[in-house]
Amino acid sequence: MLPGMSRDQRQPALIEVRNDGDEAVAVNERCALRTREGHRVVTVSGVVLAQYAVGDRMAEAHAMVSLVEQGQADQNDVARAFGCSTRTLRRQEQRMQEGGLAALVRAEGYPKGRARIGMSRTKRVERWKREGIGNREIARRLGVDEKSVRKLLRRMGWTEARAEQAAFSLEEPTADPNLSAFRTRARKRLSERTLGSGGADPNLSAFSTAEEPSFSMDADPSNRKHDRLLAYLGVIEDAVPIFRDGERVPGAGVLVALPALMASGIFEAAREVYGSIGPAFYGLRTTMLAMLLMALLRIKRAENLKEHIPDDLGRVLGLDRAPEVKTLRRKLSRFAGLGRAVPFGRELARRRVAARGEAMGFLYVDGHVRVYHGKRTIPKTHVARMRISMPATSDYWVNDATGDPLFVVTAEAHPGLATMLPVVLAEARALVGERRVTVVFDRGGWSPRLFAKLIVEGFDIMTYRKGRVRRVPKAEFHERKVRIDGRTITYMLADQGVLLLNRTLRLRQVTRLSENGHQTQIITSRRDLSAIEVAYRMFTRWRQENFFKYMREEYLLDALVDYGIETADPEREVPNPEWNRLDAEIHKARADTERLAAHVGHEALDNLETQHRTMRGFKIANARVSGDVIAALRHLTDLRRRRDAVPKRVSAQQAAGGAEVIRLATERKHLTNLIKMVAYQAEGDLVRLLAPHYRRTEDEGRTLIQSALAAPADIAVRDRELRVTLHPMSSAHRTRAVAALCHDLNEADVRFPGTALRLRLAIGTPR
Repeated sequence: MLPGMSRDQRQPALIEVRNDGDEAVAVNERCALRTREGHRVVTVSGVVLAQYAVGDRMAEAHAMVSLVEQGQADQNDVARAFGCSTRTLRRQEQRMQEGGLAALVRAEGYPKGRARIGMSRTKRVERWKREGIGNREIARRLGVDEKSVRKLLRRMGWTEARAEQAAFSLEEPTADPNLSAFRTRARKRLSERTLGSGGADPNLSAFSTAEEPSFSMDADPSNRKHDRLLAYLGVIEDAVPIFRDGERVPGAGVLVALPALMASGIFEAAREVYGSIGPAFYGLRTTMLAMLLMALLRIKRAENLKEHIPDDLGRVLGLDRAPEVKTLRRKLSRFAGLGRAVPFGRELARRRVAARGEAMGFLYVDGHVRVYHGKRTIPKTHVARMRISMPATSDYWVNDATGDPLFVVTAEAHPGLATMLPVVLAEARALVGERRVTVVFDRGGWSPRLFAKLIVEGFDIMTYRKGRVRRVPKAEFHERKVRIDGRTITYMLADQGVLLLNRTLRLRQVTRLSENGHQTQIITSRRDLSAIEVAYRMFTRWRQENFFKYMREEYLLDALVDYGIETADPEREVPNPEWNRLDAEIHKARADTERLAAHVGHEALDNLETQHRTMRGFKIANARVSGDVIAALRHLTDLRRRRDAVPKRVSAQQAAGGAEVIRLATERKHLTNLIKMVAYQAEGDLVRLLAPHYRRTEDEGRTLIQSALAAPADIAVRDRELRVTLHPMSSAHRTRAVAALCHDLNEADVRFPGTALRLRLAIGTPR
């Protein structure tokens, strides 16, 4: 009501408003509130003044202030109708006058007295959402506000804004706001359509009983508009693959790797760890398969998808088109938001150990430094291949006896290998159980105290000896020859025992004598192996170095996936920058002192007795140079004293000078590393299957597999089979080798993920 205006002077009501119970609340004879389906409308004489969602406190406060300031109602009536006090209303008016509309936003922080959703309830919320229960009903069951449920779903990566919009657009009197009834009827009707009849398209069948039955409403595989609509409505969580016949489909040869990918169990592991990423056309299974095939086709990062035709890659996936850059990056963000990359890696490693337990007797552990060229300030470390210290992150990989990766651990900062070994081996012990394991690593892990600890914990160790040691006499060396892994190995070896850790730790030393006379000492706790097998196992550590090089070049292992950062541990100890600065000055001062002293020595050597017969005379003649030497020595002594007073290591917070201690975000990078790791494992499995059919497998095996995966192929769906026929290789003997490989893979009787189609591989005959 305007100042000075009486109740009788106000405009008479045009429309009589009556109180309709719960649906309508009368403010006065002309103003009313109407609430329906979570939305509220404020009307004045039948004209809408404001509309907002229930729970939007800013919009509600603006509506209350507007009614009072426009003179449509007084404070008492507005406060009574909106269920608040007049004091609250006056406070909102004051905020509006001082700060405008933005001042009506509620301050940060959780409201006092309002119940929170515990982490233990997230599984129940996820189950209720899958059942189609609305947010309001979930909030009522939990006894919290609906906004809390929405925030929890957002943190879980669950989006249903589209489903709610679709619900309002469906003018059904009995429709649930979350389309649960519509979804249920659609699933039942479409499942009966696709699975009930014997003559149904085999593309539309479920690929395993563990998955929810898949369905499709599209008859044209090149146009999946209906399935995209169902995904928009939240009816399906992943588009079912539907293949169309085609000749010379680019990159279709990558399907040769599908049996190896299925054997890795990555799809079952992803479903077990992640569950779902919500309703989508490109769901969990499709996204995982797309990233795996991208890695095998050497599409090294999401941005490289711009260089490939989406329709071609989509035909390999059984879709009308593959996900594009922004879609795939959005999916990676969804995965990262769930924060389950580490459990996903553990589950993949567990399945790998179960499938290839014989290769776990020897585990190779080494760190890989990933250089960072961005603008963020992150810790530096020494990059051995570049021989310089640079900003970087460190990953520690564990490979099996054949050189295939098993799992990876991302370090907090840059601890040495000796520091990370207990952490990495704790993960390994949880995977391999109580079986005997020999850990092979380089000199970075040298620590006799650590060796004693690992031996007590049930590990055997094998590494190079570090430091200066006495050379072994040549008479102790003998030629040893053996055939291992199809190769004849010959070494000149000496075998003897050594005592370390103050003669309390007895280990074995095997020394190899090279042709140039260099001696390489190997320390191990394995006494049951022959000397030549110890040397062979130690030297095959280079397989891991070759793995790093191959992954950097072929899979772009060092690529920066995102630019995100996260808070690092500010209390961890790091080298003191002040100590390092003083130490550098000491090195420079020592060099200057030695240079001046050398100059004095040269002068003394060149001194002629006829010029200066005594040392006193020489000192008098060279007093200036001698004074410079004395001053340099004093400066060097002062620097050493100042350095000794400074601690060598401080906390990261102190080293940063009060700035925030950060590190690069690890979740998305860890997930992409796992995807590339599984792709590399699949390549390795195919190479091992190829070995009996190709004589030069050791030299050219991976090259031939790469050629087969990148080759075009014909695709046809016949008799409930997905038939993939590769085009011939560059030569007849390579074509015969790939044909034998396809024959072996067909015996696995693999089905394409998401369908009932059996994969049948073949290769055309050369002209």
